[in-house]
Amino acid sequence: MQKGLCIAALTIAIIVFALFLADLVLGFSGMQQVAPFKFANMYIDIVFVVCSLLLAVMSWFTLREQV
Repeated sequence: MQKGLCIAALTIAIIVFALFLADLVLGFSGMQQVAPFKFANMYIDIVFVVCSLLLAVMSWFTLREQV
């Protein structure tokens, strides 16, 4: 069960990272119309990218401990 939770957290972290990084990159490139959240707030995008990276790292290390 713990392995499944680590894999689920890692998957969610990757999805959140991809969404908010795409919003950040597309917003900076001037393509706000195709950005997932229309580049609403740059600071929120940065915070979510950093937090999803931290979640992914913690999930990865916890998964490695269980094997």
